[in-house]
Amino acid sequence: MDLHFGDSKPTDDERAAVDALLGPPESSWEGAARDEMRAADLRWAKGGRAARDRRDLLLPGLHAINDRIGWISEGALDYLCRRLTVPPSEAYGVATFYAMFSVKPRPATVLHVCTDLACAAAGANELCAGIDARLGLGSGVSVERSPCLGLCERAPAALAIKAGAPVRTAVSAPATVHDAVLAASAPDSAPEEPAAAMAVPQAGGDELVLLKRVGVVDPLSLDDYRAHGGYSALRRAFELGPAGVIREVTDSGLVGRGGAAFPTGRKWQATASQPDHPHYLVCNADESEPGTFKDRVLMEGDPYALVEAMTIAAYATGAHKGYLYLRGEYPRALARLEHAIAQARARGFLGDDVLGQGYAFDIEIRRGAGAYICGEETALFNSIEGYRGEPRSKPPFPVEKGLFGKPTVENNVETLVNVLPILTMGAPAYAAIGTERSTGPKLFCVSGSVARPGIYELPFGATLGELLELAGVRDGLRAVLLGGAAGGFVRPDEMDIPLTFEGTREAGTTLGSGVVLAFDDTVPLPRLLLRIAEFFRDESCGQCVPCRVGTVRQEEALHRIAERTGAAAADDIALLREVGRAMRDASICGLGQTAWNAVESAIDRLGAYE
Repeated sequence: MDLHFGDSKPTDDERAAVDALLGPPESSWEGAARDEMRAADLRWAKGGRAARDRRDLLLPGLHAINDRIGWISEGALDYLCRRLTVPPSEAYGVATFYAMFSVKPRPATVLHVCTDLACAAAGANELCAGIDARLGLGSGVSVERSPCLGLCERAPAALAIKAGAPVRTAVSAPATVHDAVLAASAPDSAPEEPAAAMAVPQAGGDELVLLKRVGVVDPLSLDDYRAHGGYSALRRAFELGPAGVIREVTDSGLVGRGGAAFPTGRKWQATASQPDHPHYLVCNADESEPGTFKDRVLMEGDPYALVEAMTIAAYATGAHKGYLYLRGEYPRALARLEHAIAQARARGFLGDDVLGQGYAFDIEIRRGAGAYICGEETALFNSIEGYRGEPRSKPPFPVEKGLFGKPTVENNVETLVNVLPILTMGAPAYAAIGTERSTGPKLFCVSGSVARPGIYELPFGATLGELLELAGVRDGLRAVLLGGAAGGFVRPDEMDIPLTFEGTREAGTTLGSGVVLAFDDTVPLPRLLLRIAEFFRDESCGQCVPCRVGTVRQEEALHRIAERTGAAAADDIALLREVGRAMRDASICGLGQTAWNAVESAIDRLGAYE
């Protein structure tokens, strides 16, 4: 594809997709026809700074084309670039960064079949072989192997996306060959997804705090949400004032639930105190860690809770605009959140005067497009701004210069939803849950070799054995992966590990985002390790050498080890350790820094290649 404006023209459908997002072009400089009525356009250039300020609409524009056509042609990309005054070479770099986009022709229907850890253990390879046999060339369906789709409790999983106006999607999970083919061939005829409560084995339990409404309230009804305590926390926030809200969050001991465990109150205070304005709030709903699906369940089952929590966080930090960055593989969560935001706006819970308090706040959803690295906060900011989702160097930190160069607070879904019980029950009562250093309840994503996979809510301090007993771990347990692909393996005799940030750290592993993947002795461990290495190699953004080269060398070494034994294997294990240390010490972001964790733990704790 030429990396400059060429002669290719957009089709009527491609032009309509872009114009539906941006409105019709006002001049030939923006792509309108150069007819006599627009002769004056040739006398001066239009756009400039005003057009460049719309650079952040590049990702939505790419989505608009991909959703309507199924791929992004040169003519469509050129037209979008003219509308936004973005150099085509830069837009091409963005379009090719995301796995869900294609700049080469492909069928309008794409069937994404998950081949990641939970699905691989549940027979994803056999599922793919069966689908390939049914949907060959000429079927009108492109079958693509996909990283985790966030449906681990129903593994194996498949997601069908059929381009058009409107785009149609269908999920098949647990997928059979017949159901996956049906979802791809006729998305509207595919069976409806089960309710979000099906992913919560404890649904309806009195002990629940974060999940108490999932399966109890109608996720489409604002009135039902309010009848079950909704928006009482926001009213309490207005009573306390911004400083009072931050004080409550700080006193509660809440730390980030995405894995970094940074104190939330400290982050909010640092953002609120910045003199530069405007301030922004970003909700990171791009959970792409293999084995993680807690945020999806919260957004599908209790979407108004996230809207309320974002409003509180924005009020406390002085933000009037919030961005909800949602991973592109969550179509039902997208629909639920769009509905919830529209209803909240219509009823005065969002907008220019929230609850009549004179405070203005609104939320805009931005869809990701299949890039694990965008879970890193600064990569996420770049993605929203219309650039490649590559991490930034720190400092400056986001609380000083984040989204659009302004002070920004970024939290994930679970962290934000924890703010609601903090305000309704009070910081002391919340801090009494869990342990002294890890306070409150925690959500755990349990899947793999268990009888009852799903999201479990337990207070910090419960042991791994207690959690797996609730989930019904099967006989023949070989290993448990904590924290997902970026986490570490533990042995079956380590079930007394306390599920806290400090407890897992002392045990030489990590809690991460709360992934608990159990594997029995029927799962080939070397194949799992190779899949983890493939995942990191594929998801590395390539910006820094330690990660870009290290993830490739790691995968190559694991391939060789799988084929050989003895001295050759020992040499490769030594190489793995050297490469792993280099990635951990020198990579820019957490992807490279943790890419070696699971492999290292499998070698040292499980004797994977003995």
